[in-house]
Amino acid sequence: MPELGTLDVVLRLGLAAVLGGAVGFEREIREREAGLRTHLLVCVGSALFTLVSAYAWADWSFSTERGIVFDPTRIAAQIVTGIGFLGAGAIIRQGLSVRGLTTAATLWLVAAIGMASGAGYWEAAIIATVGAIITLWPLRIAAHRVVSRIRPEDEQRLVVELSGQQGAAPVLASLEDLGGTVSQFQLSESRGGRELVVTVDFREQVEASKVAGRLAELEHVTGVRWAD
Repeated sequence: MPELGTLDVVLRLGLAAVLGGAVGFEREIREREAGLRTHLLVCVGSALFTLVSAYAWADWSFSTERGIVFDPTRIAAQIVTGIGFLGAGAIIRQGLSVRGLTTAATLWLVAAIGMASGAGYWEAAIIATVGAIITLWPLRIAAHRVVSRIRPEDEQRLVVELSGQQGAAPVLASLEDLGGTVSQFQLSESRGGRELVVTVDFREQVEASKVAGRLAELEHVTGVRWAD
């Protein structure tokens, strides 16, 4: 059974903390439910489970001839099952929209990064972390620009700030009164209230200032802006 020194343990857990924290930091600044601490803990926990699975049984005697078989992957394999419950808790359904899928995916990924760090497969852990950050940041911006060009020109994205726990119904009703057709919307929590992002198509030309002014008159609307 291979033995692992204290320095190696510290390095592997430390690397898991840094890499998991890097992915979690991106989620934190975007104000997602699972942020820096959650991703860091998941990554370090996965690394520790991997270390325990592979290196914590040096004092035990295993003998294939006597029917005592040692499988170092048995404990680590349960990480994949366990992280599914945590990821499911990050997914929230609000009306017609579903939030948290990306955050659940990042939790699943940092668990794998933690396993790679714990196993000493540092190259794979670092490459996966860099790829995750690129996917969550630059690739997200590029994808948005591409989609905005493909989307029909008549469709526009409107961002409405709501106070308290106000729902989307009054805003959607006002847009329909102005002749707009809402194709999709997403309601998410923000500091001090909620943020409603609406994709709307107006059958006739309507001035942007008129739409913003109409929505600003609603009781629980604190801000209105058109997304780029």
